[in-house]
Amino acid sequence: MTAHVSTRSHLLFERNLMVYRRAWMIVFSGFFEPLFYLLSLGVGLGYFIGKIHGVSYASYIAPALLASSAMNGAVYDATNVFWKLKFAKTYDAMLATPVGPTDVALGEASWALFRGLLYSAAFIVTAAALGLMHSFWGLATFPAAALVGFAFAGMGIGATTYMRSWQDFEILQLVLLPMFLFSATFYPITVYPHWLQQIVRFSPLYHATLLIRSLTLGAVGPRNLVDVAYLLTLGVVGIAVARRRVAGLLLT
Repeated sequence: MTAHVSTRSHLLFERNLMVYRRAWMIVFSGFFEPLFYLLSLGVGLGYFIGKIHGVSYASYIAPALLASSAMNGAVYDATNVFWKLKFAKTYDAMLATPVGPTDVALGEASWALFRGLLYSAAFIVTAAALGLMHSFWGLATFPAAALVGFAFAGMGIGATTYMRSWQDFEILQLVLLPMFLFSATFYPITVYPHWLQQIVRFSPLYHATLLIRSLTLGAVGPRNLVDVAYLLTLGVVGIAVARRRVAGLLLT
């Protein structure tokens, strides 16, 4: 049974791969935003800021931008589910075949994760070339970015199934932008007021940033297991919600 689900999910992934085979620049474009932040803030503004926690400002924000890159790739592709679900009616045709709601949720999550990994891989190579990896633990940033992509792909697809119109995407931006700015991305969480610190600690991107920053700086510890568990749980719950919602919307 597991083999069948895996095969059908793989077929959905292949479909997306074929759709984008002539539009790789669109898929890859999300890499440039965090790169511009790194060069303008990390290198430019970092000249005046100096060091944070014993490392350059560029080294400090690079892991956070890597986590943001994985998040953006996964979320923005996951939101394409809205078009397929509401307008293209892609899944109506799929569910008339042996493909089921679980296959749809896993297949779309796999593709969103793959897109996030493309962003992350390019950013990791760039950060390493700039000398922003300070530990051999940095080799683990790629699987860590995969975990981040999985978490946000699951949440993104699950949330997309609740969207009613294009205007709802404004709510998505209202969530993503503050998360990007306040998840200890550009400065330590200790600079926030105490009440804001407690809110930030629930941010998925905060846990993603902590995990990847620990790897690039060689400060890995048991605390990172909490980050891993938190992100893994969010991804699993998101996919489960997506699977149930697709079944409820299209099979009833």
